[in-house]
Amino acid sequence: MAREPIQFYNRYTKQLEAEKIYGEGWLRFAYENPAGRFFLWAFAKRWLFSWYYGWKMDWRSSSRRVLPFIIDYGLEDAAHTEFTKSVFDYRTFNEFFMRSLKPEARPIAPGDDVAVFPADGRHLVFPDVDRAGGFYVKGFKFALEDLLGEGELPVEQRELAGKFAGGAMVISRLCPVDYHRFHFAAAGKAGVARLIKGALYSVHPIALRRRIEYLVQNKRMITLVETDAFGTMASIEVGATNVGSIIQTFPEDFRVKKGEEKGLFKFGGSCVITLFEKGRIMFDADLVLQSGRCIETFAKMGDRMGGGKRLKG
Repeated sequence: MAREPIQFYNRYTKQLEAEKIYGEGWLRFAYENPAGRFFLWAFAKRWLFSWYYGWKMDWRSSSRRVLPFIIDYGLEDAAHTEFTKSVFDYRTFNEFFMRSLKPEARPIAPGDDVAVFPADGRHLVFPDVDRAGGFYVKGFKFALEDLLGEGELPVEQRELAGKFAGGAMVISRLCPVDYHRFHFAAAGKAGVARLIKGALYSVHPIALRRRIEYLVQNKRMITLVETDAFGTMASIEVGATNVGSIIQTFPEDFRVKKGEEKGLFKFGGSCVITLFEKGRIMFDADLVLQSGRCIETFAKMGDRMGGGKRLKG
């Protein structure tokens, strides 16, 4: 049986493109094969599996993977123009994976009432999370209460779920090939990152098309930001298979700038979810169009994703 390709819309080329999937054979075995799903349940979703893989990526010998990875995934131009280090200066694969970029490599879209993507990746936007007909597959959705870690609380105690009811959401999926630091989508005062423990399933569409609830079952961290233009914003970093570490680098309980670094992931694919209060942001039309078709849009951190109104007072 022919494998269905994973396609995304490239915002820069204006074309649909097929994703070159890192570890595709393993992903399809784990999520599409009955034997693989047993292995997933028994081992792969657990932290020890991801810890061991991440540990290997910290070995000095793992640096030998860097150059072949760059060639296989077409990162040669980025290595010359964006990376702050020479390809040969990364001591481990994890060091390369967590690489920083030159500031000019990711210009931040201007405007006090403009929100930007928090990470490089493939993005889905939903103007009304309560009415979204589906995420990666039509009709497949998860409960906001579960995403925010309030699923077990009585309805009257679900403060965050109530705050973001009817609000807007962005799902930003990072592939292993992507720059793996995440940033603030808007300026404001950032609170303290809250950890919600969970499993480590893959967040690739191959997995999410089978069970979207993986996004709310995985380990994640939630930070509330009182923004200048969009009211309260929630930034949620979601761990995944081989991404056991979500590292926060921002100063908690402090003002942050739009596009300022918030943290980074260690090796693997991962995901950032951004929530806005109801009526506070209008996403750009191209993003809404593609998301309505369950097609992700590729865009880089700092690129514009929508605009809103500045708070008065």
